[in-house]
Amino acid sequence: MKWSITNLLKLILLPVLSGMCLPLAAQQRNMAKDTVFIVKHDTIYNYQTEPTTSTNKYEKRLNRYIRRWKSLIPTYTKLQFAGNMGLLSIGTGWDYGKKNQWETDILFGFIPKYESKRAKVTFTLKENYIPWDLRIKESDFSISPLTCGLYLNTVLGNEFWISEPDRYPKGYYGFSSKVRIHIYLGQQITYHIPRIKRFRGKAISLYYELSTCDLYIVSAATNHYLRPRDYLSLSFGIKTQIL
Repeated sequence: MKWSITNLLKLILLPVLSGMCLPLAAQQRNMAKDTVFIVKHDTIYNYQTEPTTSTNKYEKRLNRYIRRWKSLIPTYTKLQFAGNMGLLSIGTGWDYGKKNQWETDILFGFIPKYESKRAKVTFTLKENYIPWDLRIKESDFSISPLTCGLYLNTVLGNEFWISEPDRYPKGYYGFSSKVRIHIYLGQQITYHIPRIKRFRGKAISLYYELSTCDLYIVSAATNHYLRPRDYLSLSFGIKTQIL
């Protein structure tokens, strides 16, 4: 009789004891998986914990690699009229610096053939500096009262040269007909598109530039009869800020 009662108590208590120990065992198993289950008043709480893993040299190098490639993504596009780089030029660029006050443009321009044999394509590498960007109070507009910079421009093709051809006497021209160095001053106004209205960009800027080049500066210094309109060029452009 005693044996039967003892066995009966075992049959009743074992499942109960097993049930009491199960949450602790489950908790230990899940802790290995960074997940903790806590049973309180018949309610199960699930806490996800972050695994503490140290970044090794490979992961650091990979992060640097990704950041460098991301920095090559252009942040804006430009369309410019005139400027001694073609009748119309289009390109893209990057802004950088603490206040994005520096810009680097890459532009391709188009020169109609006019009286020449064919139309021509130009390539321009341009560096801009925009020291101030003043927000107009209680509006989505800002003004850059000064923009300045310099750019190198070349005409693609064999009609122009960097070094004087042999058919000319040495020092006859003294300059390259293929590459021009330009400087400019200008201004810019920007419309900052509200977030809910953005589609292709977050800002649109209109600008103008007054520029000249190395050859024009030498000509103006040595030929006093030239007027500003002879050695200055006025251009207009639009910039769409993407990032």
